[in-house]
Amino acid sequence: MMPPKFALTGRVAVVVGASSGIGRGLALGLADAGANLFVVARREHLLHELAAEVEAHGRQAACMAADVSDGDSLVRARDACLERFGRVDILVCAAAVTRRVPTLEMPDEDFKRILDTNVTGTWHACRAFAPPMIAQGSGRIITIASLASLVGFYEVSAYTTSKAAVAGLTRALAVEWAVHGITVNAIVPGIFRTDLNKALLDSPRGLELLVRTPMRRFGEVPELVGATVFLASDAASFITGQLLVVDGGFLASGVNQ
Repeated sequence: MMPPKFALTGRVAVVVGASSGIGRGLALGLADAGANLFVVARREHLLHELAAEVEAHGRQAACMAADVSDGDSLVRARDACLERFGRVDILVCAAAVTRRVPTLEMPDEDFKRILDTNVTGTWHACRAFAPPMIAQGSGRIITIASLASLVGFYEVSAYTTSKAAVAGLTRALAVEWAVHGITVNAIVPGIFRTDLNKALLDSPRGLELLVRTPMRRFGEVPELVGATVFLASDAASFITGQLLVVDGGFLASGVNQ
């Protein structure tokens, strides 16, 4: 049985960017911890599949297609969530894109697209779903930062810029909304295999990332669930503005061989 301070029974969790990868895994993990789910992403058919799986876990679920680059679409999703569940207790912002390319060869539109999704999209989601949390005087917001929020990686300047901004936004919102009983924290995944990075991990540079990880393996998405449930729970009631790193020792390491 889940310890009471970690249980999310009866709470309503919204996961934006839930159709695949980390967002999907965290949605299922929150459901296992007791939360009912409202899931949001662009690919509606995948959302319906996820909602059915959440219900198979014994929780209530609903979904709506939206694009994080369109703030109005997230406001509509929020209104649909409130109509279905009457409240929002937890928000996870997991929508992200990347592209590996030398900076001098990156078109302006690609740089803007990455920042629009990763930074402005997170900002849109927080702005859309914070008002009901403010009204009820409590809430948990969890953004998804990155190792790239803290260190530089090769030929991903747009992604690195965007994730550094997500870390800054997390801290700023934590300070601004603490008075309303809302905590805002970020999960910092290490190297996890997802659709977003599988090409990189299968390249020669993937071996370098593996060597730099002391646990000598890449993470599995379910290994992010514990940190997320913790930050969403009463056990983390006095934790805000923090970056919780789940990286197999990557940032702690110097020379590994």
